[in-house]
Amino acid sequence: MGSNFVRYLVSRQPDAEILVYDKFTYAGRRENLLGLDESRVRVVRGDICDAETLERVFTEFEPEVVVNFAAETHVDRSIREPLSFVKTNVEGIAVLLETVRRREAELFVHISTDEVYGDVGDGEPVDESAPLRPSSPYSASKAGGDLLCQAYWRTYGLPVRTVRPSNNYGPYQYPEKLIPKALLRALMGLPVPVYGDGSQRRDWLFVEDFCRGLHVVIEKGVNGEVYNMPGFNEKTNLDVVRDVLRLLGKPESLIAFVPDRPGHDRRYAMRGDKILALGWRPVVPWEEGLRRTVEWYISNDWWWRPLLSDSFFASDTPWGGSR
Repeated sequence: MGSNFVRYLVSRQPDAEILVYDKFTYAGRRENLLGLDESRVRVVRGDICDAETLERVFTEFEPEVVVNFAAETHVDRSIREPLSFVKTNVEGIAVLLETVRRREAELFVHISTDEVYGDVGDGEPVDESAPLRPSSPYSASKAGGDLLCQAYWRTYGLPVRTVRPSNNYGPYQYPEKLIPKALLRALMGLPVPVYGDGSQRRDWLFVEDFCRGLHVVIEKGVNGEVYNMPGFNEKTNLDVVRDVLRLLGKPESLIAFVPDRPGHDRRYAMRGDKILALGWRPVVPWEEGLRRTVEWYISNDWWWRPLLSDSFFASDTPWGGSR
């Protein structure tokens, strides 16, 4: 999402100067920024938990707008390694907020997730006033970061806006995520694992639409507010996998059902009245977005082949139905 937004800004705002501050862990790759003008896009390796380095970078670059994409994001990993999620998604946000407060940046935009609302079951889509009921260590840590942002707005008047998008998909997404993993395993003729019966429902948003929505929040949003960003495109995990297989011309016999993961939410669904009122709505239809995603991965095997570990090829390796 971060690298896609950088590319979006470069193409839409020719006068923008951009600094990418990234720890470059397993899912953050410099290759995602290849081809961008280095005179416009500077890259600094650093951790948001590192207050000293952050302070130095803020002092040197003096950013007007800070957009935080930094996070540990994968639910399955959070079940195995919860403390690393708390460190980055809670402690890291606290350090970043303190730095923004001291350096008096004009705006801080925090990227959250629809998962902080937890499982909505068969109920109506939730709005921004709904209680936070996270189910996994990942979503709980993200909710903690959200609450810190709201606290800094209320306590210090820090100019904070929070965006809660639904499931993003598109180019440059790490292969542990549902769509690229299903796509790449199917390309290789490997079984495509699906948790439980595959009936878990997620709302899908093409990353290009997300980038436009984020830009709208930066340009037109109100400080202290939270903005849901739904895709209005609910699909079961099983239907997502079936659509991927259909576009690839692969048989559904590749689908392999595996035991469900602990605490797996059945459905996420949000209302988007506040961001719709700002003039945004998604414009890329599911079929087009998925086709463009499939075509990108097929055309860019140089990008994803180095990422495939032994666990990727294991026939019983599952994944979460979320980011």
